[in-house]
Amino acid sequence: MNNLHPTLALPAIQSLAADDMAAVDALIRRRLASDVVLVNQVAEHIVAGGGKRLRPMLLLLAARALGHSGPDAHQLAAVVEFIHTSTLLHDDVVDESDLRRGRKTANALWGNAASVLVGDFLYSRSFQMMVELDRMEVMQLLADTTNAIAEGEVLQLLHVRNPDTAEAAYLRVIERKTAVLFAAATQLGALLAGANKSTQLQFYEYGLRLGYAFQIADDVLDYSADETDLGKHLGDDLAEGKATLPLIHAMAHADDATRARLRSIIEHGDGDALPEALAAIHATGGLEYSRARSAEYARAAEQALDGLVENDAVAALRGLAQYAINRNH
Repeated sequence: MNNLHPTLALPAIQSLAADDMAAVDALIRRRLASDVVLVNQVAEHIVAGGGKRLRPMLLLLAARALGHSGPDAHQLAAVVEFIHTSTLLHDDVVDESDLRRGRKTANALWGNAASVLVGDFLYSRSFQMMVELDRMEVMQLLADTTNAIAEGEVLQLLHVRNPDTAEAAYLRVIERKTAVLFAAATQLGALLAGANKSTQLQFYEYGLRLGYAFQIADDVLDYSADETDLGKHLGDDLAEGKATLPLIHAMAHADDATRARLRSIIEHGDGDALPEALAAIHATGGLEYSRARSAEYARAAEQALDGLVENDAVAALRGLAQYAINRNH
């Protein structure tokens, strides 16, 4: 990691952002309200699910790094969280997941139809909120971002149970599914602070690289975490037929017999074969390789911040790059 600049650990970062995040949480709860009871129940369940609220925090810290805070930042931070939450609702339906963050998913409790439709409600509510700011460049960025996320969902679907998924294709899915929303959050913070295009691009690059680091680290945890820490079933990706980087690396470096077996496991989404998949991943150094790739992206994220005036918020953004790859859930 880049040791030339100060960084903050997660508790210090959360403390730094606490007042702003409290304002965002209050706004989220206010704007969740609907006179349709089921909308309130489903939305409240997932928003109260104990997530890290990383994306809104990124927006607030990016704005603060450039000396800006206030109601417009709180509003857009809530917008970003609503967009993220709507994708989680849709994701869990597509993946047929029954656990998220250690709790039953909305689709497990209320069914697929309710989850999809409340996801739509959150998407459209986020657009109502961004329009209220009446800034074309904000709407343009978020419209492009949500469109890219939708493409990422479809792209991922194309790779389900596809044993020929290569690392480059896997990274394209990550870019659209995860990294673009991180990047939009940090660019929006800079935009609100009145930053010029090149500074906005710096923050966009930071967010994009952080998103890659975060998602690859997430995919490593699916094969290596303590299930209680993880808050979902270990090997879920395998059971869903998703070839993530540890398995892609194993496929590329295993002997022919193991590769043939892994192909079959992926094609059938065979979650019961997790021990076999893990053995192949360990034998080929798949976890180490994936952690190293994640660390490369985290380093690149930190480097994107070089040249900024150092302050607590910049130190917090550097700290989040380290947190992304060092967490246990």
